[in-house]
Amino acid sequence: MKKNPVPVEPAADAPPPAAAGGGATRLRRYLYFTAAFTGAAILIVEILGAKMLSPYFGTSHFVWTAQITVTLISLAAGYYLGGWLADRSPDLRRMYLAILAAAIYLAISVPLCAPVSFACLKQKLAVGSLLASLFLFFPPLTLLAVVGPFLVRNFTHNLQTVGGQVGRVSALSTLGSVAGTLLIGYAVIPYLPNSLSMYLTAVGLMVVSLVYFFLLNPRPLRASAQVSLVAALLTGLGAGYSGIRQELALNIPGYEELERRNSNFGQMLVIQHTNLPHRVYLNDWLTQNTYDPLEKKSTSMFTWMLHGLARAYTPKIERALCIGLGVGIVPMQLARDGAQVDVVEINPEMPGLAQRHFDFDPTRARVFIDDGRHFLNAAARPDGPRYDTIILDAFLGDSSPSHLMSREAFVAMQKILRPGGTVVINSFGELDPARNFFTASLECTLQAVFKSVRIHTAFGGNVLLVASDIPDLAFVRQPDLSEVHPRALGATRLAMENVVTAPPSKHRIRVLTDDFNPVEFYDAVNREMFRRNMVQGMMQGYGY
Repeated sequence: MKKNPVPVEPAADAPPPAAAGGGATRLRRYLYFTAAFTGAAILIVEILGAKMLSPYFGTSHFVWTAQITVTLISLAAGYYLGGWLADRSPDLRRMYLAILAAAIYLAISVPLCAPVSFACLKQKLAVGSLLASLFLFFPPLTLLAVVGPFLVRNFTHNLQTVGGQVGRVSALSTLGSVAGTLLIGYAVIPYLPNSLSMYLTAVGLMVVSLVYFFLLNPRPLRASAQVSLVAALLTGLGAGYSGIRQELALNIPGYEELERRNSNFGQMLVIQHTNLPHRVYLNDWLTQNTYDPLEKKSTSMFTWMLHGLARAYTPKIERALCIGLGVGIVPMQLARDGAQVDVVEINPEMPGLAQRHFDFDPTRARVFIDDGRHFLNAAARPDGPRYDTIILDAFLGDSSPSHLMSREAFVAMQKILRPGGTVVINSFGELDPARNFFTASLECTLQAVFKSVRIHTAFGGNVLLVASDIPDLAFVRQPDLSEVHPRALGATRLAMENVVTAPPSKHRIRVLTDDFNPVEFYDAVNREMFRRNMVQGMMQGYGY
């Protein structure tokens, strides 16, 4: 005996079957569109959130772990809340109010990002990034996650169709997430400021909500509700707009902005002192290099050390490889020495910026837009290029990418070095045994591949290492400091003379490998200190 399907009570304003009329069909399609759009917004917020936090907490796995954790917790909370609310009243107006509330909160998160992040910097890196992400992104992501349960509840009219409705809503939401990920990663981040992208996401969610309330809602809002809705909307728009203006406005006394652009590898900013020949390049508000545009020289010690150490330790430099362009100063120094220079740079925006503001001449070097490790793996073949020196000056925020600081990476470098060749590395490190895991392990890793390793440093911070297969590595020529800029001369001379060995670490020193490279964990305390040291300058730059 065939049983009749068990009916499920439809929502008060649930869309009737498509055959019931064109209005119902339009509403049904719009609800499917809402599922896709909110799915896209969730992934956009997740990715943009990590990008917005990176100037304060960096780009380590701690930040991404915090952002992914908050996103997943938000989805769980939103799904549960949405199901609970939908069972009590599946009125679609409640769902679109949740979307509107999420949009307003996202708009307000733009001006809140800086003060919240500054406050959370008082905590350890892992805890601080998690707290900031929770405060800024947990509420809107949770509100967006209520959409799925509401739509399933409204689409379901009998138990025989539940599976299909859940499948359709989930599929559309996931496809929307895929589209949002591709959109933000390839079409938005490289061209728009992160704050503006977040603001536009909030505006898009507002539009989705308002279209329902004013065009598709079968029960129009009362005048008082419309006024309240518009007032809340204007509040969020105004707060977000003021935050964007504040984000985009440079407020560092004595400096003017020469160029600012976003990229897949952080916000790029070039500033110039209004009275002095002092130009600075910053990536996500981290100073990457300083420059005297009149003398056309770097005023940063590490720039002179990279070039100077390569010349001092390498018998002959006819061909050089620079992994990391920076602002192009070291490749230009090597080219002026008569070397053929290849440069590997992961950020396609860097060569143009270096040419516009730091006198980099792209005709003097071959620039490959590529990841350094990918280039090394391809070059380490029998018929690949061979170099007399490799300059490794690659940084991701406040640290060196770990995949370029492993035994396997150094083996690849060794394969493309000519006999007597050198690897010269710029890193951020410490020598204090309580905090020197990275420097000591990096030295240990280089010693596992090369016969000789030397460490140079001045006042801490920048630690430069030279590795070679030459036994008992020593200067083959004395460093010439006559061209060093006066502002960098003292530190450069000290670093040249100060050859050290990393003392035993309180942590277990290990050879860093591709499979196990826990630098981000053990070096977190140093990165926290570095970030805190930047806070005062950043707060001044943001106008706090």
